[in-house]
Amino acid sequence: MGMTTETTERQPGTAMVFPGMGPVKFADVGEFLTFNSHARKRLKVADEVLGYSLMDRYRRSADDYDEAAQVAFLTVSSALADWAEESLEVRPVICAGPSFGQRAMAAYSGALSFADTVRLTVRLARCEAEYFATEYEDVVTLTFLRTPRERLDEILAELTERGEYFDFSGYLDRDFYMLSLREPMLDWMRGRISAAGGYSLYTMRPPVHAAAFGKLRRRVEEEVFGEFDFAAPRLPVVADQDGSLVTTAAGLRTMLLDTFDRPVHWERVTRTLREQGVRRICMAGPENIFARLDCTTADFELLSATPERTLRQQA
Repeated sequence: MGMTTETTERQPGTAMVFPGMGPVKFADVGEFLTFNSHARKRLKVADEVLGYSLMDRYRRSADDYDEAAQVAFLTVSSALADWAEESLEVRPVICAGPSFGQRAMAAYSGALSFADTVRLTVRLARCEAEYFATEYEDVVTLTFLRTPRERLDEILAELTERGEYFDFSGYLDRDFYMLSLREPMLDWMRGRISAAGGYSLYTMRPPVHAAAFGKLRRRVEEEVFGEFDFAAPRLPVVADQDGSLVTTAAGLRTMLLDTFDRPVHWERVTRTLREQGVRRICMAGPENIFARLDCTTADFELLSATPERTLRQQA
């Protein structure tokens, strides 16, 4: 499944991209996981690694970002890439995966096996839960858009005057951000964003990609990453923090660690893809904001490999 041989004929100008994780309910992907042959194969591996039924655990989950939800998102994204190769004949020359999409990208590129990527995802989910139970326990990450930077700077100046913590966690597009802040300030922040003409999307708990989480990064490196042997990716990977090309095992390992304490810069990724001659992106994952960002749609032909599309083509 996925890119399995160096002899696969690749398509110049094509990238495989795995989107970051947003809230995805079981009802949104349950039919795909049940009936798609690629999903069933991936589920079988995931169940063997987990020691429990991912479908059952995910169906009962009330947390958008718990262990089961994370593994389910990884499983769906990986299966959709398999489907895109078979049904859309996608043969990329490069890949990217902003935020949580790094996990599926690591498996797709061959840096880790899918089974090891499931293990890594579980270990990281549990490590994060333990860390945020005692550190930054009241911090969340808010995603919002249509907020001019000059107005946002005024809002952040108010937070600074109040002595409140905040960190940028993502720069997704022009006037489109992810910001980590204390949950008690969430309603206040949403009100300020709305007054500035912006729109708040979703809130992530635990928070992600903030400079303050260096201790979590070090803990992950010491307690988790030593269990895994990373290989060099079989095709170039674009790091979501700075848009650099990653071609070595050490570089990919560093990129995965950087996700804990460095913000996502999606515009830098799309700039690198353009510079590498990419004209077509296959977005393999549940439908979410990354497929709709202006910097994604402006310069690229977009192939959407979503659960909905696979089911329509099966009908």
